[in-house]
Amino acid sequence: MTATRRIHLNDTTLRDGEQSPGVAFSTAEKVAIAAALAEAGVDEIEVGTPAMGAAEIEAIRAVAGLALPVRLMAWCRMTEADLSAARTCGVPSVNLSIPMSDLQLSAKLGIGREEALARIRRMVPMALDAGFAVAVGGEDASRADPDHLKRVAETAASVGAFRLRLADTVGILDPFATARLVGDAVAASGLAVEFHGHDDLGLATANSLAAVRAGAGHVSVTVCGLGERAGNAALEEVAVGIARLGLGVSGVALPALTGLAER
Repeated sequence: MTATRRIHLNDTTLRDGEQSPGVAFSTAEKVAIAAALAEAGVDEIEVGTPAMGAAEIEAIRAVAGLALPVRLMAWCRMTEADLSAARTCGVPSVNLSIPMSDLQLSAKLGIGREEALARIRRMVPMALDAGFAVAVGGEDASRADPDHLKRVAETAASVGAFRLRLADTVGILDPFATARLVGDAVAASGLAVEFHGHDDLGLATANSLAAVRAGAGHVSVTVCGLGERAGNAALEEVAVGIARLGLGVSGVALPALTGLAER
């Protein structure tokens, strides 16, 4: 694997990181964190969830108003209501998310695989028509049927999504299973793949690096590994791991990470 391969780090501290117990950022803190991430060389920030309401939209708009040299992305469920909320935020990209496993499709949405695919076919073009670049987020991909994941990747690519996120939502993967999951998704459609790991088994960083080795060009991270339950893959660990292991170039200035973590 060449050291010149670009690996994009999508920092979700302002979205998933805020799901850590006791963590709630003010708008001013979100603006400061976003500016520090951009200064450190992170090239994508998942800045929030518009459907959470007016305060969240105000914070997202404040970050968007900085005109930082990064891609700003809003996280949305794959619904018209969430997309409508995102339209008010001033961000260029959305992550339209939907469960991938049969368990979550049934328990969360009361639907099956065919309806999930139909929603992707309907909502991605709708978001594109609204002027967004669109990623498809695959919740609970680590428990999904491989054949369904292949169809999701093919469908997302066919309707114009630029990326598929594979989320280990409940933190059950190891590096070997991660590599299989990512490798299969990359082979299925040629669509860019992002890996989103959780640290329940202490493997979020290892899994993220395994995902890169398997072909993922995008990795979801948070500062200091903040996140739901045990947390997410730590930006600092993943950035250093990519550089130290010769997996590619992330664009992150490693000396800036200490100051960023101290914020």
